[in-house]
Amino acid sequence: MAAAVWTDRGTRAKNLLWILMGSRSNHTALKPCYDALAAYLQKGGVKTAVLERRHVLGGAAVTEEIFPGFHFSRCSYLLSLLRPHICRDLELKKHGLKVYMRDPHSFTPMLEEGMKGAAPRSLTLGSNLAKNLNEIGKFSQKDAKAYPDFVAHLEKLASAIHPLLDSPPVDIRGVTAGSLRKRLAATKTLTPIAKLGLKLGGNIPEFYEIITAPIMKILTRWFDSEPLIATLATDGVIGAMTSPSNPGSGYVLLHHVMGELEKEKGAWGYVEGGMGGLSQAIARSAQSYGVDVFTEKNVEQILVGSDGATKGVVLKDGAEIHSNVVLSNATPYATFKYLTPKGALSEEFIRAVDQVDYTSPVTKINVALDKLPNFLASPTPDDKPGPHHQCSVHLNCENVDILEAAYKDAINGRPSARPMLEMTIPSVLDPTLAPPGCHVVSLFTQFTPYHIKGREWTQQDREDFGDTVFDWVEQYAPGFKTSVVGREILSPPDLEKIFGLTGGNIFHGSMSLDQLYLARPLPSLSDYRSPIKGLYLCGSGCHPGGGVMGSPGWNAALTVISDLKRR
Repeated sequence: MAAAVWTDRGTRAKNLLWILMGSRSNHTALKPCYDALAAYLQKGGVKTAVLERRHVLGGAAVTEEIFPGFHFSRCSYLLSLLRPHICRDLELKKHGLKVYMRDPHSFTPMLEEGMKGAAPRSLTLGSNLAKNLNEIGKFSQKDAKAYPDFVAHLEKLASAIHPLLDSPPVDIRGVTAGSLRKRLAATKTLTPIAKLGLKLGGNIPEFYEIITAPIMKILTRWFDSEPLIATLATDGVIGAMTSPSNPGSGYVLLHHVMGELEKEKGAWGYVEGGMGGLSQAIARSAQSYGVDVFTEKNVEQILVGSDGATKGVVLKDGAEIHSNVVLSNATPYATFKYLTPKGALSEEFIRAVDQVDYTSPVTKINVALDKLPNFLASPTPDDKPGPHHQCSVHLNCENVDILEAAYKDAINGRPSARPMLEMTIPSVLDPTLAPPGCHVVSLFTQFTPYHIKGREWTQQDREDFGDTVFDWVEQYAPGFKTSVVGREILSPPDLEKIFGLTGGNIFHGSMSLDQLYLARPLPSLSDYRSPIKGLYLCGSGCHPGGGVMGSPGWNAALTVISDLKRR
């Protein structure tokens, strides 16, 4: 499972540059950063080729027909954190990228008895502020009054981070060592930090607090009511093995609201044709610049010479491709534990790699339905979709106690008895995904451990957990279970095996404060360069982290091109 980039810089130098999408242990990348990187290198005059292990291009941003006629975003399922400049630079719309915006975007139904024959209550949020305030006012007028200021505050903090996303971290070694000329040149890497500080101004203490605090500390300062607090808290734990009361969950919330889509801040949308549509658009863009793209190629190992420098790669079929530059889009763990020859790295470095946290709470369930779910809290007649069907539907999110209990189950080694569920139904907006009258559903579920009471998952464990999830969905939308045509249950070990997400972690490593910016994935690796000369990292395990599509590749490209110019 590999992606390779071949570069030929004409009369200046000749290099083979390989972006590795995995290893003999079936490791691959979360996002299609490698194609974006290949495109930027090609635009910079570097002849490039991309190799992918699987039959489908895109790492975990892929579309696959799991059941006949039903096309799923099998792993990654929503788009937001693709940096706008990358979308513009690579002309992705020209190359087929189409996004369905969602408005409203969040729907939280409640399990309760309706009063006087009325439906159970629910909370629906979207881009219309007046409607949002009316929805929140059903639970608390005080919270409705506070909500606009909260959104503005969060947007200011999130937008301040943008300069950091689009640049490599500060070059600490360059600023503090070497000749005065080199140190002065390295001070340019301080510019994004300066921009962050200037944009935050007097909000620096609030920024520090939100990136370090439990999200509950922030939310309970602003609001009193459920399910508003619980709904917002889900973005503080999504994809992370943490609870809303744990320090650092505030940053996870900030990470998920700092994106934008079609110039709408914090928006998330569906890619037409599934997430593979994004990967295909990036690949077509790369190919338009002359990049060669190959699938069903498998890199077995990185070749390292006696001088400790990269010499190329060897494929699973034994073929060797010689090169002096290698970029790995696999996780740092897969890169250094599986792809790099034993003995090429120090024991001290390997111990540090072993300490990177890849804990995951996620089990992804893909479901084919022959009719649309009909929610008690917002019933719709004749199988017709309502506005809430296009949302992220938050189930078991009426109050934070439910989220806390689900988390405690997982840290005690068992799948949650009442799991936190995020349901999306992209076929409501995108008719290309399912046969007429049918739908595809994504269930992003938490919390499930990598091992169940210390043992491996069995197929029965998967089915039992799937039954638990479906039983809960059924309570919110009676008839759901009888509408199921087929289901695929991907536990954390399955996400690791199929998509190469070490530990099943969707971010290529925890987004905890000890694994961000200058420490992502390790302090010695924050500049994308490895201890092996010519070997670089370019995946989501690097700054700025998981989900920020294209930015790790963009930043790695800047680093590689800078190094090549010095040779």
